[in-house]
Amino acid sequence: MQLISRSIAQALNTFNTLPRPHRVMVGSLTVITFAIAVWKPFVYHPEDNPIAKHIELSNEQTRTLLPEASEPLDQTLPDADIPQDDLDEKVENEKGVHEYVVSTGDTLSSILNQYGIDMSDISALAAQNTDLRNLKVGQQLSWTLTDNGDLQRLTWEKSRRETYTYDRTANGGFKASLDRLKGEWSDTVLKGKVNGSFVSSAKDAGLSSAEISSIVKALQWQLDFRKLRKGDEFSVLMSREILDGKTEQGQLQGVRMHTGGKDYYAIRADDGKFYDRAGSGLARGFMRFPTIKQYRVSSNFNPRRVNPVTGRIAPHRGVDFAVPIGTPVLAVGDGEVVIAKNGGAAGNYVAIRHGRQYMTRYMHLRKALVKPGQKVKRGDRIALSGNTGRSTGPHLHFEIWINNLAVNPLTAKLPRTEGLSGGDRKAYLARVSEVVPQLKLL
Repeated sequence: MQLISRSIAQALNTFNTLPRPHRVMVGSLTVITFAIAVWKPFVYHPEDNPIAKHIELSNEQTRTLLPEASEPLDQTLPDADIPQDDLDEKVENEKGVHEYVVSTGDTLSSILNQYGIDMSDISALAAQNTDLRNLKVGQQLSWTLTDNGDLQRLTWEKSRRETYTYDRTANGGFKASLDRLKGEWSDTVLKGKVNGSFVSSAKDAGLSSAEISSIVKALQWQLDFRKLRKGDEFSVLMSREILDGKTEQGQLQGVRMHTGGKDYYAIRADDGKFYDRAGSGLARGFMRFPTIKQYRVSSNFNPRRVNPVTGRIAPHRGVDFAVPIGTPVLAVGDGEVVIAKNGGAAGNYVAIRHGRQYMTRYMHLRKALVKPGQKVKRGDRIALSGNTGRSTGPHLHFEIWINNLAVNPLTAKLPRTEGLSGGDRKAYLARVSEVVPQLKLL
């Protein structure tokens, strides 16, 4: 103890002999060192003294806060809102089936890929039958898809007598089967007058639902079958396969409709399409894009898209164009407006029916410029683009449906105004000279 006291006294004597500035500096350092030694920092414990509320979120609530939750998920099918009539009646084997007639330049890949069918499925089909790699003009393909957009069945009518069917198997491949029909083909002319609806009048004349459907499709660009009047006449040339006294299948060869004092004809050519008596095409041409100029695609067509949040299939059945708000939106083809309203998540949207097979939809609009029931021409302004509904930014969502199946608007083979020429036209006109005399009215 005496040693400690003597040491402190000696330190104080030494301190007192220092110059004043030095004494001030040493004293300050001593005070700071002491303060650090005795200071006890404050530690915050939220459980003892909470100053913020902790909120538990469910998984669904958490998902809604993520950017992916606002992705443009697909809406209801067109049929959900569009008024139906007896012309939309589907025969049992047509439901959910898409049909396609092979045209010049078509390949199996180009036909199926526009519907988002996976290339691995297309390759598997081509590997099973090499003839599928060389489709012929006029041959018909039909197929059905699963709910996830995968190919379920493909039917290839190679000829009138040979039909190949490819069904998906459990391991993801396809099983092929061949059906050879043995009936005799013969031509039949059926005539009638409209009394009530065209569908009921055609059935009274002896036509089946499938045959009526083919007539409506052939003349869909020339006539509105809902506006036929009592007393209008029609004559139909059907080629039918008869086996054991029963009709196995039929193929429309030509039709004549007389309404409003005019005759409308549709006659099948060797390419499987229908033309008028002069060889001019009956289809009305479509534009590829619904705007005056082409804009950047911000989201592509993807019928098998998986939502990154839910992990479920959430198809994107159209394409999104990044367009400024107020950009004029154009009808891509002639048609009738069937929807022009606010569609919730779709925002303000317009749907147009073109003929009986084609539908286009335009979503997230700022304002519609048309009304339901209004007729529009290709290139008409129908709306102004916007950012309404479930949308993360200004854009136009555009869809094309063919036979109630969504197709890729960027690659779909759209109707176009065309006609026959050269040798094809010469052969067709010879066919016309055979068919037209048979289409006499009552």
